Amino acid sequence: MSTYTPDVHAERVGHLGLITLNRPKALNALSLAMVRELNHVLQQWQDDAQVRAVVVRGSNKEGPFGAFCAGGDIRYFHQAAMSGDVTLEDFFTEEYSLNHLIQNYPKPYIALMDGIVMGGGMGISQGAALRVVTERTKMAMPETHIGLFPDVGGGYFLGRCSGPACPEHMGEYLALTGHVLRGGESLHVGLADVCMDSSTLPALWDGLCQQDWASGEAVVAWWRAQSKTATEQALAQTPAWQNAPIANVFGLATVAEMEQALQGTDEWSVQTLKALHHQSPLMLCVTLEQIRRGRHMTLAEDLRMERDLVRHCFQTDHLSRRGLSSETVEGIRALAVDKDHAPKWQPAHIADVTPAMVQPFFESPWPASAHPLRHLS
Repeated sequence: MSTYTPDVHAERVGHLGLITLNRPKALNALSLAMVRELNHVLQQWQDDAQVRAVVVRGSNKEGPFGAFCAGGDIRYFHQAAMSGDVTLEDFFTEEYSLNHLIQNYPKPYIALMDGIVMGGGMGISQGAALRVVTERTKMAMPETHIGLFPDVGGGYFLGRCSGPACPEHMGEYLALTGHVLRGGESLHVGLADVCMDSSTLPALWDGLCQQDWASGEAVVAWWRAQSKTATEQALAQTPAWQNAPIANVFGLATVAEMEQALQGTDEWSVQTLKALHHQSPLMLCVTLEQIRRGRHMTLAEDLRMERDLVRHCFQTDHLSRRGLSSETVEGIRALAVDKDHAPKWQPAHIADVTPAMVQPFFESPWPASAHPLRHLS
């Protein structure tokens, strides 16, 4: 029986802890109750010697799989910010604590990332011992589109994108543009470990439950063996960005310089510049600084930084902006509330963002001894 919400279904089957995100109408977007349920279950299972591995999946309107998690519940963010609901603070503190727990989980945690995996969905999957994608996976960190930044540890894991076909500064590219990685593309940048055909997942889930597992490591090895062929096929495909000058453009010092470098007429430059111009200029500049700082931080340090950032996003006191006037609330309004897709960004242009607007985001509103994530190590 669920403690906080039936939107997370957790059960122990043999030596496995099985989790299904069960809020399909919202593409399993995380509510505060879901974050609390996940934290509660995972903390229980980490101390249960009978649970040797944890496997998490999503669901869609037709049943299991098909969607993993679309992120945090941004409608709730908007409502809470507008009404002064203090649980918004709790949401981010508890969500980031959950991200840290998963990254440091003492048993194999396996994420079946079939379908949409964005924002908060990345936060509950990137710390997994095994990250499984399918041909239906659509993976992205699109937060700058709503006047936010790629949180849930994005500074840490995007800053560490790597792989044989991964250009330098891929993390900056993904963070600033919100580019969607399809299926096996995520293998090339180190954001997934194996790829499977989505049609095989239901039978594999059933097969998983029918075995008596001697160890969590055996569960991981079994999934790797099942996915070997599909993974090799995915890695053999040339990623779409193979010839794009990502390193040259996104390795530049500022977003303004990147904008200038994208003035070409080739398709990649045109589409990439168009993507940047859809995002909040202010949060593009904040995000660039976040990724470059996060690349050299531990996960705990990065999450503390991001907790500072998210407070400033909703309470941007150094720019005298709160509630409806905040960049994040305006971005959510345009995308998910009024749905006019015409956010009124302040400033409206990348060239108008100054360091004095950006740097205060990185000043913690709490002393170290009182930081809400001071317990993370």
